[in-house]
Amino acid sequence: MEKRKKEPRLDTRTGCEARMDVKFVPEIGRWHIFYFSDEHNHDLLDTQFSAMLPVHRKMSEADIMQMMNMLKSGISTSQIFGLLASQAGGYEFVGYGPRDMYNEIARQRRQIPGDTARVLKKLEDMRLKDPQLYFKACHDSRGLLHNLFWSDGISQLDYRLFGDVIAFDATYKKNKYSCPLVIFSGVNHHNQTTVFAAALIADETTDTYVWLLRQLMFAIHRLCAWHLIRNATSNVGNPSFTPKFRKIMTGDYEIPVFKRKWVQLIEEFGIEDKPWVINMYEEKHMYVGSRYDLTSFVEHFQRCVAHMRFNEFNADYESTCGVPVMQTCIELLERYAAELYTHEIFLFFRPFFSRAGSMRVLNIDNTDDCIKYIVCKHGRPDFTWTVDFRQEEMIFMCTCLRMESFGIPCENIVKVLVDRDIREIPRSLVLDRWTKKVKSALNDPCGFTRDAVVISRQSALVEFSKQLAAVAAKVPERYEETRDLIMGLYSSYKAADEGDNQPHSGVARSSNPYVHPTTGGSGQPSKKKKRQRCSVCQMEGHKKTTCPWQKDIDNNVIENEAIGSDDGDMCTEATVELDSDS
Repeated sequence: MEKRKKEPRLDTRTGCEARMDVKFVPEIGRWHIFYFSDEHNHDLLDTQFSAMLPVHRKMSEADIMQMMNMLKSGISTSQIFGLLASQAGGYEFVGYGPRDMYNEIARQRRQIPGDTARVLKKLEDMRLKDPQLYFKACHDSRGLLHNLFWSDGISQLDYRLFGDVIAFDATYKKNKYSCPLVIFSGVNHHNQTTVFAAALIADETTDTYVWLLRQLMFAIHRLCAWHLIRNATSNVGNPSFTPKFRKIMTGDYEIPVFKRKWVQLIEEFGIEDKPWVINMYEEKHMYVGSRYDLTSFVEHFQRCVAHMRFNEFNADYESTCGVPVMQTCIELLERYAAELYTHEIFLFFRPFFSRAGSMRVLNIDNTDDCIKYIVCKHGRPDFTWTVDFRQEEMIFMCTCLRMESFGIPCENIVKVLVDRDIREIPRSLVLDRWTKKVKSALNDPCGFTRDAVVISRQSALVEFSKQLAAVAAKVPERYEETRDLIMGLYSSYKAADEGDNQPHSGVARSSNPYVHPTTGGSGQPSKKKKRQRCSVCQMEGHKKTTCPWQKDIDNNVIENEAIGSDDGDMCTEATVELDSDS
């Protein structure tokens, strides 16, 4: 090819006549060599390179499993190869190269053709481990995937506890098809982000969002504070506007004060006519405080969610480990709050105790059903709040609405508690979602333990195996015994996982398919004698022609496959659908 840019592969065919022909003789049940020639027309390969021949390059099932798990964790193929080389004691001892790894990755993905089929199979596999996982795929009239929604069991439990405030975002487009990722999220009892559900959508039409909200099974759509601040920064374009906007948005203002301050802010920056400002004020009632294929995207997304849950797990530990040092003069209430709330929420609440010390009660008005406290800051009698206290129900309500907005009592209510010598925070002022024990009633409280135990066990077994290998490899007899035991256990457990109900009375006898014990006429094992060793796997009990590994070698991935990318098949035409399997 005249315009060829890539250098052609080296020509390795020389027409060499060296060969060996064998044929099977049925009469005696043996193979016979009927032609042999060792006359080569080329130099023989140096023995140090024999391991690089395609017939000798093979990834073990353990290496394949380790590689695929690391790929799911976002580790690149080249980094995985370096890690495997480190485990093997050097690159020369790995037994295969990066090209073989790319071929194996492609082979694994080809087992389920089509991006849509792969991601649905992935979600089905996830549901086998998590029966509460819910997912729904929506196809268009041509049968192509249009929308994909999923929410696992832990996310649904978190929604039950923390779904009082929902953040909605559709700004991420980190998948191969540049389709929006929609995330429904909230905050947990540590004020950390928690994901309730996610979806990949082909468009952002009204019908699509109606479908999404129906899948989520609720119709609450609220804006969260950080969204508003981010939008304010991008829409106004004045850095000085953002901190003042944040102050008004999160301030403890009564409605008339908020309206006055909003008008002053808008006039100060001259943005009365900006569409975002107009829409923002109209929607103020809603305010409450890379590219992957579909399968890889879902895997990486779930990995990020798992990391968030690990952070929650650590925060749970921090909240149960030790007691904060008391720093205010209202020690009884402060200590009660420290025992009640998570550490992060307690640190958020503690400044209110200090502020309560600067508050004054101007007036107390007793009525039939409640007691009204008029509270102000020290030296600011013109700036007041009203706290209603219903003694019979032990209910407190302040006009600042901080309790209603954040679920934490304000300094005005704390001042009334101190004034009435109340030493524990009343139940009506405690929002369960901020407490340490919010998840204690759930069967699976953290969503991390189950996976953590499996990962911990796997890491421990890998470490034990390294120690065993270092000792056993020094002596041939130890090596053979260890190899047979490990392969026997592996075969036994794998057969059990696949539903094999055959009895396994012993590792060395029945569970190792590579070792076939011989028996005498009485059914008892015969006396030990020298056994034939396979030239392929070096194990006893069978020959090369019956070796279970030989089939895998013969079916090895074709060497000349296209390589160089970890992604799946790319779209061949521009389309808004999530898949182009057709």
